[in-house]
Amino acid sequence: MTNIPETGRTPRVQIRLVVIQILVLSLLGTLGGRLWYLQIRNGDEYAKEASGNHVQQVVQPAVRGSILDARGVPIADNETRLVVSASRTDLLKMKDDGKAVLTKLAAVLGMKPKDVMEKVRLCDAKTPQPCWNGSPYQPIPITDEATPRQALQIRERSEDFPGITAEPEAVRRYAAPGKANTAQVLGYLSPVTDDEITKAKDTDSPYLRSDQVGRSGLEREYDKELRGKAGVTRYEVDNLGRVIGKAKSDAAEPGANLVTSIDARVQRVAEYELNEAMKIARTQFDKITGENYKADSGAVVVMEAKTGRVVAMASNPSYDPNAWVGGISGKDYTRLTGKKSNYPLLNRAIQGQSAPGSTFKVVSTAAAVEAGYDFDGRYPCTSSYSVGGQTFKNFEGESFGPISLGRALEVSCDTVFYGLADREWKKDGGINPKKGQPKDFFYKTAHQFGLGKETGLDLPNEVTGRIPDRKWKADYWKANKDAWCKTGKKNGSYVEKIAYENCLEGNKMREGDSINYSIGQGDTLVTPIQEAVIYGALANGGTMYKPTIGKAIVSADGKTVQEIKPRPSGKLPITKATLKGMDAALEGVVTRGTAAWKFGGWPQDKIPLHAKTGTAEVYGKQTTSWLATYSKDYTIVMTIAQAGTGSGASGEAVRSIYNALYGVGTDGSIDKKRALLPTPQKSLPKIQTDGSIDAPAMSKDPAKDLRATEKDTSGDDDQQLPAGTTPSPTASNRDTRRRTARPKKRRRNLT
Repeated sequence: MTNIPETGRTPRVQIRLVVIQILVLSLLGTLGGRLWYLQIRNGDEYAKEASGNHVQQVVQPAVRGSILDARGVPIADNETRLVVSASRTDLLKMKDDGKAVLTKLAAVLGMKPKDVMEKVRLCDAKTPQPCWNGSPYQPIPITDEATPRQALQIRERSEDFPGITAEPEAVRRYAAPGKANTAQVLGYLSPVTDDEITKAKDTDSPYLRSDQVGRSGLEREYDKELRGKAGVTRYEVDNLGRVIGKAKSDAAEPGANLVTSIDARVQRVAEYELNEAMKIARTQFDKITGENYKADSGAVVVMEAKTGRVVAMASNPSYDPNAWVGGISGKDYTRLTGKKSNYPLLNRAIQGQSAPGSTFKVVSTAAAVEAGYDFDGRYPCTSSYSVGGQTFKNFEGESFGPISLGRALEVSCDTVFYGLADREWKKDGGINPKKGQPKDFFYKTAHQFGLGKETGLDLPNEVTGRIPDRKWKADYWKANKDAWCKTGKKNGSYVEKIAYENCLEGNKMREGDSINYSIGQGDTLVTPIQEAVIYGALANGGTMYKPTIGKAIVSADGKTVQEIKPRPSGKLPITKATLKGMDAALEGVVTRGTAAWKFGGWPQDKIPLHAKTGTAEVYGKQTTSWLATYSKDYTIVMTIAQAGTGSGASGEAVRSIYNALYGVGTDGSIDKKRALLPTPQKSLPKIQTDGSIDAPAMSKDPAKDLRATEKDTSGDDDQQLPAGTTPSPTASNRDTRRRTARPKKRRRNLT
């Protein structure tokens, strides 16, 4: 045999064996260390968690608290319904993802299979409504309107409907007592999402997967108080899931009840009158556009003047909040949110903003006095005001000669305010202000009146409106300059000319800007609730309040009552003498000024009313109607978009609300028995020892029962009357279309 000499292979094998041994020992060491960590170092913790695998939780949803009006009438409560739900987890375990089961379920419920399957799909960016935006591990409601027979079929044939339950549950109900809808004030509910559960995990109000949460209105603002605390029962189970004992049980705690300052009877009257005013406006002809007014949206606020508590708040178009209960259908969702819907989910009382027109003149009057002008001085109310080659005409060329600021409010004379604002603009240095801070009395006063910011109302998503002062103009110009410079043309269309002008000097306070601003036009935007706060302050002596709807939170057992007190937010920047003069002038608007033709025969000696009409121009649309009023008890503000003039569109509706409040008849007589709320409701409803709250009966429709004035549609204008003249329903109004002769390049309101 031939001997084979040894090579270097043997040392290499030995090295490999050593490496392998080291790796094996390292792995064993790592495993041993991990085993020590799990069993010794953290053994108790993991043992505790492991024991939890043998505990299953059963959640009992808490009964949501009711929302009540000021007298205790439920406007949102609960009712027991048979709810059919599907477990998405169980359905996905089936071969066809549960389609066969859902198809059979649809047949039992009398629904289309497609509709049932859409109910259980999860919402995402690509999935349209209807879909489920709650937790995928929570039972998904298919319908809350199942009949006892349908529920019995499902329960008796449970083998045919795995993952499907039919149980009686407490379901939210929006009662609409006396047809008082109150939709935008109440809001609606929808299931909690996983993100919300995560965010609220470490707070003092965590969510369970079964929770429904408020998405808007009072349901959202007071969600924590209304929601209560769900009950959780924990059962010990074996490895097969069989219950072997009860570990722990936490009883459900029902949510508290919210008492509001809303009076359902007044709410219904406000909703009805707003809708009637809009319907009538659509029958009237607009001479400017050559077609009838569209009157496509509106809002009205009724507020206690001395507390800021909201008695009624209506927004139109409206909707039925019950559409959201049990999951909203695709048809309803489109109807509420589609492009053709006109967005009824918006609460236009707090989210609808537009130029205020002449209702803004109370701010301009206060600003003029602050700037040093005498309230009782004489200022020229000429037929027109010329500046820089532009002529700004007063209504139909009217001229009242030298008049006081009070009389300028009564007859709503534009040229008086044009002149004062222009003079102050020039004092501040014109388009290139003097070094140092310009006085800007007209803009600063508006901020002191609370404009340009939220009022602090206890509803979510309130908008701020807009005061186009120097800072706003500079910021707005910076954000839009590039677009203006790109699209602007010196000799183009109206919009192109405006863009060209803004490109060059949109950051500067121009003379026309100040002139338009003084009468509530241009870029100024306000909301009805802001107007209500201002006119409420004029009524009560100068105190502005943060408006509130919540009046008290009452625990379910009635033992704890947390009253929500009125909250002052500031004082009007005017002296008592100026306030007295403005008060007299605004009373003159009702008796001999621009609103007199709508309030003829009102018992002014017993219930003094005050008002200011406004007709705001909006580029590309018909004029917006504004009417702001107050008595010693209440302030009522109504606005209707594309409806014409202040009192022309809103006068009779506002008067009808006052008729209902005070029980005033068509002849001016006062019947206290017919009065809904002659003085504000101060006390809370009576709470029984068991926590229940007494609620008086509601008539079927108090609005129709109490409508005391006949509609007069013979005139479409506000009118002003000389002192001592008897109001005539055929006279023409002076607060309408006074700016039609103004050069187009200065009609700046593009909202």
